[in-house]
Amino acid sequence: MPHRSRLRNWVEYAFALVVLKSLQWTPIAAADALGRYYARLLDRWVPRLRRVAERNLVLALPELDAAGRSAIIDGVFRSIARLLVGLARFPSIGPHNLDLWIRIEGAEHVDAALRQGRGVLFATAHLGNWELSAFAHGLASGPMSILVRPLDNPMIDRLVERRRGLRGNRVIFKKDFARSILKALAGNDKVGILIDQNASLESGVFVDFFGVPACAGVGFAKIAAHSGAAVILAYALWVEDEGRYVLRFNPPMEITGDAARDTATLHAGLEAAIRAYPDQWLWIHRRWKTRPPGEPSIYEE
Repeated sequence: MPHRSRLRNWVEYAFALVVLKSLQWTPIAAADALGRYYARLLDRWVPRLRRVAERNLVLALPELDAAGRSAIIDGVFRSIARLLVGLARFPSIGPHNLDLWIRIEGAEHVDAALRQGRGVLFATAHLGNWELSAFAHGLASGPMSILVRPLDNPMIDRLVERRRGLRGNRVIFKKDFARSILKALAGNDKVGILIDQNASLESGVFVDFFGVPACAGVGFAKIAAHSGAAVILAYALWVEDEGRYVLRFNPPMEITGDAARDTATLHAGLEAAIRAYPDQWLWIHRRWKTRPPGEPSIYEE
């Protein structure tokens, strides 16, 4: 990672703090409007994000026309706005008002899996509100562990980490993550892992994802097979009719022990969820960055 100056870190931190505090302290209706404004600023100030999303959608959903792609990308930024508002309001969310923010479906699958005594691996994604998903489950059913990659700005990273841990959730960093996850599962803990990011050739295999080969990390599948933990796909998705999120826990999926096959199955489940809620997935990520040897880059360099 390139060296970051202290000045840059401080400027970014100050901006992030203003964003979070303004969304935390204003009335909720004003915070929602302000969150959408901040998301529009992100869209305008970092045009690369929309270009990446456009390219991803051309690849993954070729049946869409330009207007359809634009509508989905606009929805992505609205989804980011809702995520920011939720993260900002974590200090005020508790058992007394959790149901105003989120409803939980399928908790019985988690309870049954925990009775097996080998822990639970939640496979999730940058879909809907992944931050609120872990926060709400920790609040409703007891603390869990979440695997995260530290943010490039260490000051912002500490700011976000404090909010993630407000209700007792524990953070596992990607450095030496396998040992920490296995230890947590041995204690019948619950561990949430985002599985939808691009992986390197050294750590992944190519799976079919929206009809395009995508390099996906096999670490999750290997840990699942080694630990015997239950594997549950889970997402917190915004439901407009309810005006809140619904956190859905799927029934546990079968793990065969074939890491490539299990990784492909996980991504098939993920693709189905994204197709149902396409404007809530983070299309701005260069998901198809790693290509098979000899194949040209999909994105502008």
